[in-house]
Amino acid sequence: MQGTFTFLGTGTSVGVPVIGCKCRVCTSSDPHNKRSRSSALIQMGGTSLLVDSGPDLREQALREDLREIDAVLYTHSHLDHVAGFDELRAFCWRRDELLPMHATRECMDTLIQMFGWAFSEKNIYKGYVKPDPRIIDGPFFYGDLKITPLPVEHAAVETIGYRFDHPHARSIAYLPDVKRVPNDTMWQLREVDILIVDALRPEPHPTHCSIGEALEIIRQATPGEAWLTHLGHENDHTILGLELPAGVHVAWDGLKIAL
Repeated sequence: MQGTFTFLGTGTSVGVPVIGCKCRVCTSSDPHNKRSRSSALIQMGGTSLLVDSGPDLREQALREDLREIDAVLYTHSHLDHVAGFDELRAFCWRRDELLPMHATRECMDTLIQMFGWAFSEKNIYKGYVKPDPRIIDGPFFYGDLKITPLPVEHAAVETIGYRFDHPHARSIAYLPDVKRVPNDTMWQLREVDILIVDALRPEPHPTHCSIGEALEIIRQATPGEAWLTHLGHENDHTILGLELPAGVHVAWDGLKIAL
């Protein structure tokens, strides 16, 4: 089974470089230190699923030559994960069906409030975003690909990650925004083949994992391999990579993992 997980963006909410910052990472010539806002794409058996529609979606789609998606999966309603909603128009032009959008009830309510024109019954003109809202209340499938929502703690909004399982591919779990993993979710992560987790910066943060906290989640989950994402400008790609334990890696924009 041909399957690929692509990191569309691996940066924090302000991206890297940060506007107005002249630190070593923000002025680095290393392309691995150029990080757009966090988003991902999983492609399996002819199905393409976009995870979040952040403010850099247009540039990410152009970079990856992404022309079609089958659905959008949302992790939560913070702006750096939903503000590119209107860019989804480009994925509605060549389809007659509505575009499925999977989210928790809280996240969907926020999307409807923010982008009411798209969800309105008066949205009848071709070329606009045409959402098919689908509330997440447990695992769901696209073909043989099982998608399991993974509740986590992150700020004051309901937030989830996702686990993807296919009988003929490696399993992968994606937690781009997390401060703490509840016990029930940790059991869902046990021995996943690939674990991707939020690792904002070396120092503690009130709503995101530090590097140390991310490494502790990885230690408890015992994945086959792990990748750090949602990285701020406190992290130099090469330096951080040299400091990590075996099996843990630093993700970058455009990285593709074969499943």
